[in-house]
Amino acid sequence: MKNILLFILFSSAQIVVGQMESQSISEFISYDSSKEILLDVRTPNEYAEGHIDGAVNIDWFSNNFNAQVASMDKTKTIYVYCKKGGRSLKSQIRLDQLGFLHVINLDGGYDVYVQK
Repeated sequence: MKNILLFILFSSAQIVVGQMESQSISEFISYDSSKEILLDVRTPNEYAEGHIDGAVNIDWFSNNFNAQVASMDKTKTIYVYCKKGGRSLKSQIRLDQLGFLHVINLDGGYDVYVQK
């Protein structure tokens, strides 16, 4: 029974992640700030070392991440990135749970972006 429950939970998680939209950050060129938000979920120190122009920095590890993103327009497309892709994927899932309508994870993260 325990194995079946774990399988169901794992399958459900895969379905949620499978529905998430992503785009390679190496293909990311620009965004329209009137319709879109670029969200950097790295720490403030990482952000200060370099970031994509126009990005809003809200640290995924912050105790008030949910409260900080609550002020953002839920109808705008949100492009989210971090250093390599782990935090941005978690943030994407959280934003979806909080009712944001269109969140795109920029796969590869900032490390890939600065190499292009």
